[in-house]
Amino acid sequence: MTTNTSTNTSTNTSTSTSTNVGAERAAGVPAGSAPAPAVAGRPRLDLAKSAPRVFRALIGFDAAAREGLDPALVELIQIRSSHLNHCAYCLHMHTNDARKAGESEDRLHMVPVWREARHFFTERECAALALTEAVTLVADGGVPDDVYARAAAVFDDQELAHVLALILTINTWNRVALATAKVPGTDTR
Repeated sequence: MTTNTSTNTSTNTSTSTSTNVGAERAAGVPAGSAPAPAVAGRPRLDLAKSAPRVFRALIGFDAAAREGLDPALVELIQIRSSHLNHCAYCLHMHTNDARKAGESEDRLHMVPVWREARHFFTERECAALALTEAVTLVADGGVPDDVYARAAAVFDDQELAHVLALILTINTWNRVALATAKVPGTDTR
C-alpha cells in the first residue's frame, strides 16, 4: 500500500510539453478528474503524480500505438476492452469520444454484441474486435490461432502491430482507472 496522501485532482500536472498534453487527451487521460474515493481514510493514489515517468511512458506508448490507425477503429477497440474489463470510467470516456468523432449510436450500442450485428461493422473492425476480446481475456484461453489469422489477413504487419499495441494500452488504462477508482463521468478533457 502506498503512503501517498495526495488527492486525484489533476493528472495533467506531471506533463510539461504540449505534445504530452495532446497525447494525454488522445489517450483519454483525464485533466482534472474528481478525487478518488478514500480507502482506509486515504484517497487512492494519483498515478500521474506518484509515478510521473511511468505515467508519461504510458501516454507515449498509447500515442505510438494509435499512429496510422483509423480513429473509429481506435475507439471501437477501446470501447470493447472497456466493456470486458468493466471499466465504466473508460467506457464513458471512449463512447463520448466516439460520438464526438461522428460515430453512430447504432454502432455504439452494437459493440458488445458485434458478432450478432456484423452488418454494422467492416471486416477489419470485426477482426480487431475479435482480437481485442482474445487479448483482453487472454487468461481464458490465450489468443486462438484463428482469431490471430483473421486479423493478420486484413491488417498488414505494421497495422496489426499497432492494433495489438492499442489493445495492450487500453487494457493498461482500464487497469489504472479501476485500481485508482476513477469515477465515470468525471473526465474533464
